Amino acid sequence: MCETCGAHSHNAEQTVVLKVEGMTCNHCKMSVEKALYKVEGVKMAAVNLAEGLATVLFDPNLATVEQMKLAVEKAGYEVVGVQ
Repeated sequence: MCETCGAHSHNAEQTVVLKVEGMTCNHCKMSVEKALYKVEGVKMAAVNLAEGLATVLFDPNLATVEQMKLAVEKAGYEVVGVQ
C-alpha cells in the first residue's frame, strides 16, 4: 500500500512508441524529448533520432497518447504513427 495516498498500487505505467517525422539533428531530438516531458504523467521520454521513434513511459491516469502527440506537434514535428 502506498504510504502517501493509501492506494494499493502505482504500477499503472504504460509505454508507447511514437513515430515522429521532421527530426534532423540532435537539437530536434532534444526538443521532442523536452516537449514530451512537459506532459503531466510522462515519466521517461527517449528519442531515437536515426529511427525517428520516441519511446515514452507514462502514467495513463495522468497522460494520454493524444496529449503527447499534441505536445510533439506544438514543438514543430509530426507524429505519423503510434505503436
